[in-house]
Amino acid sequence: MARKLRKDFLNPRYSSWLNKEKASLFSLESYRKSLLASCPNYIVIDHLFNEIKLDQVINALQQPNAWITQKHTYSALYVDDDQWQNTHKNERFVQRDVWNRDKYSLPNSDIAQEFLSFLRGDEFMSLLSRIFNVFLTDLNVATPEINTNYFRLSTKDFVEQHADDSPGREVCMLLYLNKDWKDDYEAGGELVFIGNNENPIRIVPLYNRCVLFDPSSKGSEHWVAKLNAESSNLYRYNITSWYWSE
Repeated sequence: MARKLRKDFLNPRYSSWLNKEKASLFSLESYRKSLLASCPNYIVIDHLFNEIKLDQVINALQQPNAWITQKHTYSALYVDDDQWQNTHKNERFVQRDVWNRDKYSLPNSDIAQEFLSFLRGDEFMSLLSRIFNVFLTDLNVATPEINTNYFRLSTKDFVEQHADDSPGREVCMLLYLNKDWKDDYEAGGELVFIGNNENPIRIVPLYNRCVLFDPSSKGSEHWVAKLNAESSNLYRYNITSWYWSE
């Protein structure tokens, strides 16, 4: 049963990061109804954030030395090159770049850091808490900052099928930061939920598109469609953020 929300989580004060129209109380109630009616329990919100500020964030992400390679296998996270080479390719499930949060001297890095902090702050978590009807908090999360970061994929990278559920994890958020991405499947890179009755759900990673889902809901296992070879000059950018309850 969902924990009763505090009053201050029901009436958040919106900052300049949010599109107030998309974050109105009426909209939040509408999102919740849509969430509960879907399988998996997910919603897609376009234009949730201030695009002028997001443009500044995107500028920070263009720095080539701001990224480090991240690799996960099904048996271990954050493996080194030796572990990776000794793992069968069918057991490798993530290869991608992660933004190096320690590069504070990079151009525009301050606003990129500010946005990550906002996504882990009370204001945004209160918005998510209302949609999912659960009190989200980092009170018992040892290192909250590693659970919200920027990622990018190229044609050589991949995110294979996996589940994001873990004890206490209530919400997963994906925000796409891909300017001029076409609203079709030509480039690849769409999020794919396994869905219900062998009917996968495919979501194109359009700019300022926010996907929220319950990682414990039926059909929430997912993967990322590989970028097509013709997209060799593209990176697919997103933020991934995970949230817990008490």
